Amino acid sequence: MSEPRFAPGSRVRAAPVDPPHHTRVPRYVRGRVGEVVECQGAYPLPDDRARQLPDSRVEPVYTVRFAARDLWGDGAHDVTVDLWESYLTEET
Repeated sequence: MSEPRFAPGSRVRAAPVDPPHHTRVPRYVRGRVGEVVECQGAYPLPDDRARQLPDSRVEPVYTVRFAARDLWGDGAHDVTVDLWESYLTEET
């Protein structure tokens, strides 16, 4: 397992892809920008496990906060989603 790539406060973009296999990236956050709240530790990537790959990758998992208005165009609250590191890219 590698050290976490993102620190709390980092702006990240959730992967915008729709893979032909299982993924834990909810459609409503795909391609959206959020902020890392904290790293939850490292866990096996569920995409690999669902495809029964022999050596599931173990990656840091982050709680990422998204503004509801950025997801749905309305709302004064935030939504948090736990996302694996390979689902995220740094947003500058």
